[in-house]
Amino acid sequence: MNPKHLKIGISCHASTGGSGIVATELGLALASRGHEVHFVANNIPFRLRDNIKNVFCHIVEPINYPVLNHPPYHLAMASRIAEVVEEHSIQIWHAHYAIPYASIALLAKDMLPSELKFCLITTLHGTDITIVGADPSLYRVTKYAMENSCAITAVSEWLKQETEREFQLSKSIYTIYNFVDPSRFKLKNKVHIPFLEKNKKIVMHISNFRAVKRVTDVIRVFKKISDKMDAQLIMVGEGPEKVSSVGVARQLGILNKVKYIGNYQNIEELLLHADLIIQPSEHESFGLVALEAMAAGVPVIATKSGGIQELIIDGETGFLCEVGDIETMADRAIQILFDKKLQKEIGEKSIDRVKKYFSVEKILPQYEELYINTLTKNR
Repeated sequence: MNPKHLKIGISCHASTGGSGIVATELGLALASRGHEVHFVANNIPFRLRDNIKNVFCHIVEPINYPVLNHPPYHLAMASRIAEVVEEHSIQIWHAHYAIPYASIALLAKDMLPSELKFCLITTLHGTDITIVGADPSLYRVTKYAMENSCAITAVSEWLKQETEREFQLSKSIYTIYNFVDPSRFKLKNKVHIPFLEKNKKIVMHISNFRAVKRVTDVIRVFKKISDKMDAQLIMVGEGPEKVSSVGVARQLGILNKVKYIGNYQNIEELLLHADLIIQPSEHESFGLVALEAMAAGVPVIATKSGGIQELIIDGETGFLCEVGDIETMADRAIQILFDKKLQKEIGEKSIDRVKKYFSVEKILPQYEELYINTLTKNR
């Protein structure tokens, strides 16, 4: 076994959510260090770029049959994983989310002969534990997927503790934080973005617009900001709560100051124009958006809930407020936007913290070490 040239499979969401982005960036980083990486997904992952050395993407084709109410996508994916493992001699399969991807990988593993059985690493990202896995209808299969993984990781200490409390597992969970490549945020010249208005403070929110993200809180905070200064709110993403946020913006009379731009591929280009990021989630298992904003030197206002408290130091690299506390969030936002010196200090401290604790150079070796140790232990 050559630790410098592992063959690794990855299954993840192909959409714009944090788990899929982290999984994709991990695969790209591993490939850059000489490992062979194979993605299996229902579509090309959002951040996966074309023609990357050592990176391969295998698409699961949908199957439609009149007798079935829903296409058996998960079964087709398990079969595809088994094929990829057999064809490419995959040693490690890394599933991002216990449900469905770890359980799918376990089914694929059971299809293979003993000499081809891979080691399954499962990374927990949050809702697979706090919402999906905790549901009584899926609790047993979630626990089974974790117990039968060769190793389990969580993206924060908070998520690790929540999982241990909820599932009482017989095996350890390793905390490996999410990461960024700081070099991505060192663009010499800002790219011109036509929908950004000149001479206005640019406030942003980036998410998949689910209920847990509390996007209407963003609108209410921005209303108080716009009462004090000339500002524009950029809403990045798509999701079920978009309609509600538009309704609130219209009700508050600020819809003309809010721009919905959908998903945005090169987020680093956009972040370099931002003066402030607002992420008022019910809870975040880690907070990838906040991490990328910090890497770009942009102050973040978030909530004192979940793993994001391990990322942001309140008052130094951003501000943490109570969930739903619109007044305090607005006060902090106005404080930052009026005080260029404070904005600069927070930005510089944020960049330093990212480099010290959350850079790809710090985190990637932790995954490589886990892969090697797991393979050695399961020989």
